[in-house]
Amino acid sequence: MFHWHKRHEDELTFGERIADKVAAIVGSWPFIIIQSLILLTWILWNTLTKDPFDPYPFILLNLALSFQAAYAAPFIMISQNRQAQKDRHQAEADYMTNTVAKQEIEALQVHLSRIENEKLDLILQILRK
Repeated sequence: MFHWHKRHEDELTFGERIADKVAAIVGSWPFIIIQSLILLTWILWNTLTKDPFDPYPFILLNLALSFQAAYAAPFIMISQNRQAQKDRHQAEADYMTNTVAKQEIEALQVHLSRIENEKLDLILQILRK
């Protein structure tokens, strides 16, 4: 019943695997730190040098960031959709587990009630004698 995780991972397409990796990289602290350092270097270089290759208002930088966002967004959306599907499977598995547990608890309650009734009947028989 809990082997669906492995099955789900085995069924991923090449594109879904790539999307997950891109989303994992773009959504990580190392990526944010590295990108921040690159942006800071870019801005400082083009602000402090005599011959900047991308002078203020940094049109080339804006183009690069727009390209990065436009390129990364579909990968992230694919990964999010796949994660939502995985979450639905997890919710279904949890529901089935809870349903089975509820049935087992109810069966135990019936069994305990039967044992209690049998003991009471035995006590009553002993008292009558």
